Amino acid sequence: MKDYAAEAFASLNSDDKAFLKALPKAELHAHLNGCIPLSCLQDLVRQRPVQTSGTTESDEKIAKGLAMLEQGVVLEEIHEFFDLFPAIYALTSTPAALRQATAAVLAQFLQPQGDSGEQEPAQCIYLELRTTPRENAEMSREQYLDAVLCEMETYSADKCALIVSTDRRMDTTTMMECVSIAAKLKGAGRRVVGIDLCGTPTIGNAEDFLPAFKLAEESGLKLTVHIAETTANTEQDVMTLLSANPSRLGHATFLHKEARELVLEKKMAIEICLSSNLLCKTVDDLKAHHINYWLEHGLPLAICTDDTLVFRNDLVGEYALLMAAPPLGLGLSRDKVSLLAKMSLDVRFEQ
Repeated sequence: MKDYAAEAFASLNSDDKAFLKALPKAELHAHLNGCIPLSCLQDLVRQRPVQTSGTTESDEKIAKGLAMLEQGVVLEEIHEFFDLFPAIYALTSTPAALRQATAAVLAQFLQPQGDSGEQEPAQCIYLELRTTPRENAEMSREQYLDAVLCEMETYSADKCALIVSTDRRMDTTTMMECVSIAAKLKGAGRRVVGIDLCGTPTIGNAEDFLPAFKLAEESGLKLTVHIAETTANTEQDVMTLLSANPSRLGHATFLHKEARELVLEKKMAIEICLSSNLLCKTVDDLKAHHINYWLEHGLPLAICTDDTLVFRNDLVGEYALLMAAPPLGLGLSRDKVSLLAKMSLDVRFEQ
């Protein structure tokens, strides 16, 4: 798998590398299950009970998924990205395993990395981590979110917060349940700040999501939605999602003219995930990336990683894609990169 961010970072001089590492920035579009360090998943495999009656279908999925992640994922179509997660979900299917995974993700973003003598700065100074609450025999959706929040709340409130994701595959009842739980937790003083819409981009009817979005708004939860990720997303789908007045948009790769005008009018910030778009092949190269349009029009942007486990990237590398000279990067100045980092902090959801 081509590592666009690593190549961009390697091309920079030492002063620029140090500048990017020290730059105060926020990560606002990181999916918990897509950011678990591979070493943590391997630990969770070793902790699984030994099967006494042969290999199960779950074991086979885990082995296959880990092998793909260890070897480096090659994606030809965006839908292939979603095929990677059954193994990860199986490994984080208990509260204890989920807490372990959450702790590893938080440390990856918020704690200095490396040996004590040669530590690198933390990737960001603020993190909004998002995840879809799952239920199974081991935990309810509320217990799922409680497990994640228990780890988040070991950090100070100015360091991290939770966005509860809903999935386009959910029926209205399930989606409303997820938002209701998020609202309940927020009302109890837990660190929940927003609702996300994610999942396979072409599934579901956007009209069906609106009641849940309205409940989120009434509960004081901000809204961010994955939108226009593929050319198959219809203009009607896009405009329906925009009618909910989200504060931020995820990807927004293929917005049509009317949608772009509305986004500019309402100053809806866009969460930009450069490596994700390149590796999922929703854009051909950085020159063709939609970030260029938004930079020209002065829209608030947040540079993000999306899924560090799958794309093997980090936030510093995403910023390197801004600064590196073309064709490895966009060739932006330090001042412009600093402004984008400040934007990411400015558009975080208030607690």
